[in-house]
Amino acid sequence: MRKYFTAKSLGGPPPGGLPQMPKDVFLAEAPRKIDVKRLFFIFLGLGLFAAIYLSPDWPSASDPAGKEFALSREGKAAIGLFLLAATWWVFEVVPIGITSIMIGVIQVLFLLRPAKIAFGDFMAPSVWFIIGSVVIGMAFAGTGLTKRMAYKMLLLVGEKTSMIYLGSFVMTAALTLIMAHTAVAAAVYPLLMAIYALYDEGSKPTKFGKGLFMGMAFVAGAGSIITLLGAARGAVAIGFFKDIIGRDITFFELTYYMLPVGVVMTVLLWLFFMIYYRPEHKTIPGLRKRVTTLNRSLGKMTRDEKLTIGITFAAIIFMSLRSFIPALAEVNKSAIILSATVLFFLFKILTIEDLERIPWNIVLLFGGAMSIGFCLWETGAASWIAVEWLNILQNAPWFVFVMGIALFVLIMTNLIMNVAAIAISMPVALVLAPYMGVAPEVVLFASLVVAGMPFLLLVGAAPNAIAYESKQFTSGEFFTAGIPASVLLLVVLSAFVYFIWPMMGMPVTI
Repeated sequence: MRKYFTAKSLGGPPPGGLPQMPKDVFLAEAPRKIDVKRLFFIFLGLGLFAAIYLSPDWPSASDPAGKEFALSREGKAAIGLFLLAATWWVFEVVPIGITSIMIGVIQVLFLLRPAKIAFGDFMAPSVWFIIGSVVIGMAFAGTGLTKRMAYKMLLLVGEKTSMIYLGSFVMTAALTLIMAHTAVAAAVYPLLMAIYALYDEGSKPTKFGKGLFMGMAFVAGAGSIITLLGAARGAVAIGFFKDIIGRDITFFELTYYMLPVGVVMTVLLWLFFMIYYRPEHKTIPGLRKRVTTLNRSLGKMTRDEKLTIGITFAAIIFMSLRSFIPALAEVNKSAIILSATVLFFLFKILTIEDLERIPWNIVLLFGGAMSIGFCLWETGAASWIAVEWLNILQNAPWFVFVMGIALFVLIMTNLIMNVAAIAISMPVALVLAPYMGVAPEVVLFASLVVAGMPFLLLVGAAPNAIAYESKQFTSGEFFTAGIPASVLLLVVLSAFVYFIWPMMGMPVTI
């Protein structure tokens, strides 16, 4: 850091009317402190990539039917790149968006995939969906709708921080029943910012802030498993199930088995954050009185607020109808949600300044996640990993087999897109299940539960990254909190697989 000394600090101007010294005189530059920890993780990531890329060829994997899955040079490099990216993402050696750019750069420099494909993934439809979801959240915040909603909720739940946690989590989970969890997180995020502003006026993160925003991300995943409207992964998994098993899973059958899991996880996550990030204050004294005054100051709902609600719900209804009307199924959801974006600007609800405030660091994060996910898929690395993992389980008891598949999906969905995690594991698992005496239904539902709740890495789901924008926690803190939360998830899933789902009528063995 450079040090400057003023004339005043040097004793003022000399007597006798001599010229004064310049206002600021640069004397020296203090040496910068070397961040040893940052350098260690930079070189750790690079070392992992180099070690795997330069290692001798790895043996092929074989599925139970004898099909060979060779691991190409590109596939081996993709695994190394993935470990490099994961290391840099967790420890934030550079901004998370820059790590994503590095993913594309290495793919091109090491000839893993052509530049047009590697960088094209950064603008995939799923990334545009995230942009559209973020813009909806900006519209809600800009018009004042989030404050109106926040004040109404706070009047309902009261001044206890534990109830504010619970109210925020229940509201988030409930919204995912009718709209994609990415859109829910984007809409709820500014609302939580409005709530947090009433808790703490300082600039430093707090335990309450960490729990509030991390909890929002976690319960958005818990709620999204309950219906097909919460995320695309359910429709993809059911499609594989129908193609391989020949039986369709209905909208209401999925909800029947997933609703109790989602409800239990939402309640347990509330208790988890009450312990792990217990708020510094049990109550916010005078909150109800302050909120009442603030709520009255908002006045009647404005034209922009009404338009925002109308445009948003029109987009939600249109996306929901895609699950029930076959003719609409081909209409991509990204185009629908981006139509809302266009309308916000057409009606001057948002301006160019709002467009420039889009968190591009988060957009780049998901662009990089899409790119590394497709890289693992297209190079054959993902299939090789899936087959190797499932081969370990082929002689295991049925319960160990089901939980082993769930653990694999849980790991993969934290590292790549959950849809991709389902796509690489479901076909192999459903083919292998009959040989193990396991009913395919329990494999499907167990996989969908863990695919919806990636609690370890920001790239695991869009709500994770949206919550990160609050600057209340680091990616390392998110990872650390995600470990016990993931263990809790597996414990809950074990209880459902072994006891509850069979009592509800789900076949688990054949």
